[in-house]
Amino acid sequence: MEPILLRARGTPDSRSIDTYRRAGGYESLRKALALQSEAVIEEVKKSGLRGRGGAGFPTGVKWGFVPKDSAKPKYLICNADESEPGTFKDREIIRVDPHMLLEGIIISSYAIGAHVAYIYIRGEFYSETMILETAIAEARQHGYLGDDVLNSGYRMDIHIHRGAGAYICGEETALIESLEGKRGLPRLKPPFPAVVGVFGCPTVVNNVETLASIPHIIERGGEWYASIGTQRSTGPKLFSVSGHVKKPGVYEVPLGTTFREIIYDICGGIRDDKELKAFIPGGSSCPVLPADRVDIGSDFESVAEAGSMLGSGGLIVMDETVDMVWALENLLVFYAHESCGQCTPCREGSDWAVDVVRRIRRGYGRPEDLDTLAEIVRDTDIYLLSDEVYEHIVFDGAAHQSLLRHDELWARAFVISSFGKTYHATGWKVGYCVAPAKLTTEFRKIHQWICFTVITPVQYAIADYMAEMPDHYTDLPAFYERKRDRFCDLVSESRFALRPAKGTFFQVLDYSAITDENDVA
Repeated sequence: MEPILLRARGTPDSRSIDTYRRAGGYESLRKALALQSEAVIEEVKKSGLRGRGGAGFPTGVKWGFVPKDSAKPKYLICNADESEPGTFKDREIIRVDPHMLLEGIIISSYAIGAHVAYIYIRGEFYSETMILETAIAEARQHGYLGDDVLNSGYRMDIHIHRGAGAYICGEETALIESLEGKRGLPRLKPPFPAVVGVFGCPTVVNNVETLASIPHIIERGGEWYASIGTQRSTGPKLFSVSGHVKKPGVYEVPLGTTFREIIYDICGGIRDDKELKAFIPGGSSCPVLPADRVDIGSDFESVAEAGSMLGSGGLIVMDETVDMVWALENLLVFYAHESCGQCTPCREGSDWAVDVVRRIRRGYGRPEDLDTLAEIVRDTDIYLLSDEVYEHIVFDGAAHQSLLRHDELWARAFVISSFGKTYHATGWKVGYCVAPAKLTTEFRKIHQWICFTVITPVQYAIADYMAEMPDHYTDLPAFYERKRDRFCDLVSESRFALRPAKGTFFQVLDYSAITDENDVA
């Protein structure tokens, strides 16, 4: 396939506007300004372009959500935060061909009716920020930005906003909060940014690679773009290949190219000719795939069917020497550190996961850890981690017997690794009990509530209470009766007004549902 997004790589002085114009740059903008904005959106819809930042949502459809009759100004935000471990494709576009990105931003802004766009760029990307500032100044000087773009009457300007290094700001609503000068925390949806975005106005947030694709779609047409890739995953895709390959780097391939072709044909195979053990297809937040799935296509549908996500295209390759428990710990430490702390499952669960996996890696794992993990996944509705750290390690049939020798564990796919008995926070001993499917609905609801909302001192009191459940469950009624007064005292001591009547917490339990001590994890 001829290079499209990386066509300027290797060209001398590729960043300058003169070099870009000699290659036909900004002609797509001229063409787009001669069309109605609706026609531009329809062309993008026809192309089948899907977001390249991770979610894979159809770009033209996303643009169509922006209300046309809104009296408020509309904004476009280019997400150049790129904080996903294993992903480094967007900075390659900025370094090599910044004007291609700017042209895509201007065309996209015209399509949705925006006159101001922001490039939210990762704070560590200092050199890339300088490249973009120079490119914006050049574009303004040549009439591609300003009050009358190419004498069309269309007004447009682009501003750069540097982030402060928070991983969570790659999420579009957290990015918007940060852009507004607030702490970068995700917003509840709805409303969606297309209706209520930055400054309370309709906003579209697109990834660098997504926006860089727009000039090519307008230049050659949506049907041309749709002819590349697969029927449902169209166009070329940039893959950031890292890990144990001979030629790591950023590569452009049609969606649907098998991972075997990418790893062995394009990247030269596994380093030192070792065996492939596993790979992450789309960045560290995506589930790991074993070597026997290397022949699947690199498109959204095939990767999802195989049990992972295409994500941002951060292909991380691991050879036979990799300790998968070490790899898991490495990733979990990152996500525990980068948790924004807003949602309890991620804030508490990610640290729990680190504690358990670290214990396993140091040789102190317990066989019941894996049994419990399997039971959580198989039999319950309770999950203790956010999506980013859910599916991160899988063990073969011998795993239960080899837990104390973690080097024998080997990955076939990643599963939840989050079970831990207790956790210490703000002076309270926090624990949880997993409720198997055999228990009553009420019992499960209580435990689910505890797992998801251990936030206030009152809830910590509940967790403290539940953490001391006996190992033998045949005497649960007596245990509850014995501990009831202490629980109510803990609640009363808190600064919150919650005052449940004695016994309320226990009356919803159906002891008859517990027929065997093995029924409770």
